[in-house]
Amino acid sequence: MNFLPENKEILTLEKARELNPLVLAYVGDGVHTLYIRLMAVHSTTGKADKLHKFVTSKVNAKSQAECMQKILPLLTEEENDIFHRARNSHQHSMAKNASVADYKLASGFEAVIGFLYLIGDNKRLSFLLDSCYE
Repeated sequence: MNFLPENKEILTLEKARELNPLVLAYVGDGVHTLYIRLMAVHSTTGKADKLHKFVTSKVNAKSQAECMQKILPLLTEEENDIFHRARNSHQHSMAKNASVADYKLASGFEAVIGFLYLIGDNKRLSFLLDSCYE
């Protein structure tokens, strides 16, 4: 099932590559959160508090780092470059309940998600996200 919102403002590869990797991560965080929320709504009849607990268990640095480790071998050269740029970026904040290593992996994960979303590659994006949650 496709849980991705449609992007009607697709960027060129060149413009997307020029974006700060933490901007890509910012977009990717929103896309990933919406993906998980829609997945939760379609897979359960739970109440809002149960949905919230499910979503927060998936949308956090530790879970995103685990997801990144699953998909890392699947990344293309370009996605790997985006991942490394975000992971190695100087970050001005850190997650409260995550290690520095997990936070950096999560930032890389979010940047890849944001990059693919912004260039409109929903097929690839769906493949990677689905690979995380099989």
